[in-house]
Amino acid sequence: MPRWGWLLIAGLAVLMIVLMWRILVLGAAVVVVLGILALATGRSSWLLVRSRRAAGTVTAAAAAFVLVAGGIGAAASSGAPAPTSTAIVAGSTASVPPTMKSEPTATSTPTRTPVTVLREETVTAPIPFEKISIEDGTIPRGESRITTAGSDGEKTSVFRITTVDGVETARDLVSESVTREPVREVTSAGTYVAPPPAEAPSSSDGCHPSYADACVPIDSDVDCAGGKGNGPSYFSGVARVVGPDVYDLDRDGDGWACQS
Repeated sequence: MPRWGWLLIAGLAVLMIVLMWRILVLGAAVVVVLGILALATGRSSWLLVRSRRAAGTVTAAAAAFVLVAGGIGAAASSGAPAPTSTAIVAGSTASVPPTMKSEPTATSTPTRTPVTVLREETVTAPIPFEKISIEDGTIPRGESRITTAGSDGEKTSVFRITTVDGVETARDLVSESVTREPVREVTSAGTYVAPPPAEAPSSSDGCHPSYADACVPIDSDVDCAGGKGNGPSYFSGVARVVGPDVYDLDRDGDGWACQS
């Protein structure tokens, strides 16, 4: 007999064994079902046995056979090669295992739009005051004093500020005004020089030393000539008071005696 004939016989034998195995498993499953019904109804005649005990034994044996056959079938199935999937690439086919996952397609990140913000900001700044000095004839020379205290003014500016993503990119001046004027500081410098005291005439010439520019006689009392005084001596003219006005000749207190 040729070799292919033996191979054909062997294939038919394997096919018969597989078919017989499945038939046996199916028959055992039927026996299990009938055994359960027989035990539930008490009619063991369904299994062609006489006692309920024998029916239970037959049912247990059939169930054990089904479990063993199922375990063998599961083991055979787990050892079978895994199915493959076919991927078509450029007109050709290639087998790809199902466990191999394709890489995700890279997606482009959308371009972020910068956030631009416009706002106004008010800024105040001081205006320094000026200092000047003036001459003052009522203050002695060499002395000075602040006659007007200085103070700073204030300037207010409004800016329009542009920011992009929180970063300042532009600053434009919108308006600017003086909200408080500065006050100049004035210092007065003294120029007054006191005149030298006039020399009082000596009493040796018969003139009183409290009066100058004219001779006021020395006596117990002297009155201005033409006045209401009763002497005993009279002074005719005008004299400058340079000392104590002992005769009360400077009634108006202007520093001159007998000046009408």
